[in-house]
Amino acid sequence: MSFFQGKILLNFIIKLLKRPSINWSNYELCSSLQLSDFVDLLLEPIKSSHYSYRIKLGLHEALINAVTHGNNLDPQKSIRVRRIITPNWCVWQIQDQGDGLETKKRIYKLPKEISSFNGRGLYIINECFDDIRWSNKGNRLQLALKR
Repeated sequence: MSFFQGKILLNFIIKLLKRPSINWSNYELCSSLQLSDFVDLLLEPIKSSHYSYRIKLGLHEALINAVTHGNNLDPQKSIRVRRIITPNWCVWQIQDQGDGLETKKRIYKLPKEISSFNGRGLYIINECFDDIRWSNKGNRLQLALKR
């Protein structure tokens, strides 16, 4: 290894060691529809973002889906939320204690009947985030927004 290559390697290692560690923030809440304050807590590190309304809407919708459809409004069940903010991404994972949403039901379209009371949630979530991923079981949703 030449002196120049060794210096590049040393600089890389120094940058790697100086990089701030990025950790998940973990939250758990009762299965309730009183979510506004909780969503504000999840948005706290990025409140100044011009995306905050969009993120708030998407997170609120995902949490409502977890409480109503995942946990069937059971107050004995809880919702687990994890958040990580990196220089390039904001990521939230929302997990309920339900059986999960089947792959074929993960449709990001508006309902055909405009007067339908249900069916808009996944569409709204899809419009609010850049990347959406589901666990195999379908009871954990990962939402990501590029910064």
